[in-house]
Amino acid sequence: MQKRNLSFWQMWNLSFGFFGVQIAYALQSANISRIFATLGADPHTLSFFWVLPPLMGMIVQPIVGAMSDKTWCKWGRRKPYLYVGALVAIIVMALLPNAGSFNMTVKAALAFGAIMLMLLDTSINMAMQPFKMMVGDMVNEEQKTEAYSIQSLLCNAGSLVGYLFPYIFTWMGVKNIAPEGMIPDSVTWSFYIGAAILILCVLYTGAKVKEMDPEEYAAFHGIKEEVKEEKSNLIELLFHAPKAFWQIGLVQFFSWFAFLYMWTYTTGGIAENVWGTIETSSAEYQAAGDWTGVLFAVQAVGSILWALVLPRIKGTKFAYSLSLVLGAVGFISTYFIHDQYMLFVSFLLIGCAWAAMLAMPFAMLTNSLSGKSMGSYLGLFNCTICLPQIVASLVGGLILGFVGGEVVGGIQTGQISMLVVAGVSLLLGAVAVFGIKTKR
Repeated sequence: MQKRNLSFWQMWNLSFGFFGVQIAYALQSANISRIFATLGADPHTLSFFWVLPPLMGMIVQPIVGAMSDKTWCKWGRRKPYLYVGALVAIIVMALLPNAGSFNMTVKAALAFGAIMLMLLDTSINMAMQPFKMMVGDMVNEEQKTEAYSIQSLLCNAGSLVGYLFPYIFTWMGVKNIAPEGMIPDSVTWSFYIGAAILILCVLYTGAKVKEMDPEEYAAFHGIKEEVKEEKSNLIELLFHAPKAFWQIGLVQFFSWFAFLYMWTYTTGGIAENVWGTIETSSAEYQAAGDWTGVLFAVQAVGSILWALVLPRIKGTKFAYSLSLVLGAVGFISTYFIHDQYMLFVSFLLIGCAWAAMLAMPFAMLTNSLSGKSMGSYLGLFNCTICLPQIVASLVGGLILGFVGGEVVGGIQTGQISMLVVAGVSLLLGAVAVFGIKTKR
């Protein structure tokens, strides 16, 4: 069967719902620590709440992938899981920011918030995975880099909106402070509007995209009848995974290891390096915290711009490696910068790596797969995103003890050094890219 080319707008429609999903994910990433701290969580225990997202991703996405590989119904193959995930997500997004409004004790409110966080991340993962699978299912090998770059662009545009929502609502006059134990209205309304955009985006993709029927899918991917009838579980699939699965997974390890340290140590690092403080209760430290959100938004802008450039660079591996090198330069440069505005350059470069991480691995992996177990392999591949974050969180304190400065008042100085560690990790990933073999 001739593998037809899709128009730009057909590829856009395939991924448009990702814009709404990523708004929800950005709201979670940027506000969860703030929500739990407001509810009364001890700052020293906040990191434990961050173990839930990657753990849920490792559990949910392989299951969704394996189940959707076997799902053929009138609503589609991947879309039913997209609808269920989005529905649960919007319900949880309405409940989570109200965890302090139900007259519960602090412990009960924290427990309720933790359950909502688990459900939110589970549902976001469930809604996110079908978009990656549909591109793998319906786009030919020549267009996959472009298709995943479009997805990366929409993903980063959603991140930008999600990161800035609370600031926008505060600027519009919505209250940014609240009584003790309550979540500010600016955050609550961000979640409400984010939920509304999520469901509208998902419904748009659902209406515009028609998935292939089993016969058309088998012809498109060259799957023979006897192969279609073979049964295999996730463990067997791992044993028979193409070499590219593990080779790209190694690059993923170094990449996501690096970004976990960005999310964890940027505030503390720039507070000391730019504002000259490590005192978490000081106005300067809080200013650094606000600026972190701005820098993450700048990173999203850099990702959007670089996602437009990526398909035009000849050589997928070269483009992937170059992007990681640029990100490494961005991370390492933060160590030498003491001006808050100069950090824009660093985070624009970091955005180049982020754009590639969202597009290149999936384009390269799906080109090495036959299509028979596309969803299962993409679900398993998500573990190469989650596992390095868990490892990085477990060894982060140990590494900080080696590369950081002295401990003052119980606070480790030199946290900016962890962004240098992140840069070195990206450089290792850039080298590992050239070991990838994507032919089946």
